[in-house]
Amino acid sequence: MKQEVTYDDAAGVEVIKGHPHGDVTRVAEAAPADGAGCHSGAEMADAARMAGQSELLDKFKADYPMGPHDKPQSMCPAFGSLRVGLRMKRVATVLSGSACCVYGLTFVSHFYGARRSVGYVPFNSETLVTGKLFEDIRESVHELADPDRYDAIVVTNLCVPTASGVPLRLLPDEINGVRIVGIDVPGFGVPTHAEAKDVLAGAMLSYARAEAEAGPVAAPVGGKSTRPTVALLGEMFPADPMMIGQMLAPMGLAAGPVLPCREWRELYAALDCSIVAAIHPFYVDTVRAFKAAGRPVVGSAPVGYDGTASWLQSIGETHGVSAADIAAAQNAVLPAIRGALAATPIKGTITLSGYEGSELLVARLLIESGAEVPYVGTACAKSPWSAADAEWLAAKGVMVKYRASLEDDCAAMEAVKPDLAIGTTPVVQKAKELGIPGLYFTNLISARPLMGVAGAGSLAEVINAAIGNKDRMGRMKAFFEDVGAGDTAGVWEGVPNLRPDFRAQHQKKLDKAARAANAAQMI
Repeated sequence: MKQEVTYDDAAGVEVIKGHPHGDVTRVAEAAPADGAGCHSGAEMADAARMAGQSELLDKFKADYPMGPHDKPQSMCPAFGSLRVGLRMKRVATVLSGSACCVYGLTFVSHFYGARRSVGYVPFNSETLVTGKLFEDIRESVHELADPDRYDAIVVTNLCVPTASGVPLRLLPDEINGVRIVGIDVPGFGVPTHAEAKDVLAGAMLSYARAEAEAGPVAAPVGGKSTRPTVALLGEMFPADPMMIGQMLAPMGLAAGPVLPCREWRELYAALDCSIVAAIHPFYVDTVRAFKAAGRPVVGSAPVGYDGTASWLQSIGETHGVSAADIAAAQNAVLPAIRGALAATPIKGTITLSGYEGSELLVARLLIESGAEVPYVGTACAKSPWSAADAEWLAAKGVMVKYRASLEDDCAAMEAVKPDLAIGTTPVVQKAKELGIPGLYFTNLISARPLMGVAGAGSLAEVINAAIGNKDRMGRMKAFFEDVGAGDTAGVWEGVPNLRPDFRAQHQKKLDKAARAANAAQMI
């Protein structure tokens, strides 16, 4: 008799079987398939509307209009809101979604340095369609709500719970003094993970505004500023807020909190600002909360010579600063910026694309440094807060593509054949296949100061070093020509057995199916 070899006792573990729990046959067919997720096109959105989520989806459609594609082309959008919550002190995060989605999100969050656990409320078809999932979520937040450990708990619905209408709005606003913030971040409603940051940041700011309107709230740890502050909207390099504070000082202003923030009480300090600087332009819901509090909003950012001059002018005029003080602030920093730009020139043609929201700002800085930038693609939507940047770039002959797809970015790079391609991972991969040097926007460009004097000279070294590798890239491409591409991709001990007849036959089937689909559309 054959004996099975085992290495542990996993095979002997008792498997818990499901048991009947009400009549689920009536609604089981309407439940979205687990794992369908953001790449199921309109099916999940239709299911969400049938589940009573029309108001939520209409809000997403207005705040984050879709582009030429109807599904995310970057990582899961919920990663953006997850990062916002994980970076805050005394804030717990709970995810409700398909197990595969939660695994991917938690893996990436820890890859990017999260040092805390992510809560997860699992479900199956039965608990999803009977409403038991919502009961499980409510029970989990009640168990988690310890005021000695947390100021707030963020509960996030991913695609499937949102499409099924799991009503996080019915969760209590607070439990034992711990705030409960429930949000939906479905991939079929929120196009990018940048805009998912806005979903949570806006929800938190609205919650904090209601608290401030109801009565006294906690003061910032460092105390209240003696000068009017400018709240900074958008994740930035740590040195940037300090540079902005120095530039604002001659006008009698100070840099306020940066949103998304690091702890809850900073939300109150942000609401107490005099002006909001929308450094990143995609925070639609957060700007709405600031405007509801009566705070004016100024777009663009102090990047380069022209950008810094116009931004200081806009900030000063919005706050009612005298022309003399505005000129003093400009004169204190602009000569140094001009000198830094002249001392660190960038020579070469660059195509630029990304999904961080700061693509237009980086393009301005590159152009003022001497680079030629014919194309800028951003995954974010057109916004009034980046309109000044778009106009400046257009005057320089730059094509700006909002809601740019991967295909747009690659087509621009292939057409321009730049000295350097800055973009997302697949764009950089494609560039290197073509023998073009490439830099990953998020890790190598966003991780540098951009504002003021520090920003003026921050990009030249890495950019010029990458452009200098063009000849080496060409030699590498020539050396590996036709290796590992097309039919020879992979590892082969011999020559692949090519069957062009099979390929031609399969292509005929594809062409026939395409003709049938076109005919059906005409009917």
